[in-house]
Amino acid sequence: MPWGLKRSQQTDNFHFITFSCYKRRPNLGSPESRSTFETALERVRQQYELCAYGYVVMPEHVHLLVSEPERGTLAQAMPSLKQGVARRLALRAADSFWLERYYDFNVWNHRKFVEKLRYIHRGRAWVGGAS
Repeated sequence: MPWGLKRSQQTDNFHFITFSCYKRRPNLGSPESRSTFETALERVRQQYELCAYGYVVMPEHVHLLVSEPERGTLAQAMPSLKQGVARRLALRAADSFWLERYYDFNVWNHRKFVEKLRYIHRGRAWVGGAS
């Protein structure tokens, strides 16, 4: 983990997670790629028993508002999600599909939960209601 980056996981808090495509490429710009992401998210949601309260898939990045997993950790679930998508969408790509890391903001209270969920909803409106 890079210097100065501290993640507080396994705290029974919600998490606002952001991760981006490599070099901010619009790898998720098509309906098919968004559908692939949603399928992978559902697989991870079931496998790790976490709750996804909201998400938005933008052409070059993703925002998720999730609970702590009942099985495993977010540090296991997020790479599983990203790898599952990359395996399906970038089988023969020369470059990486995702940037290596993800941003994790701990949502400590109801006010922050509502703030992050509204942010996700505004993102959905920006991409024309796409997931």
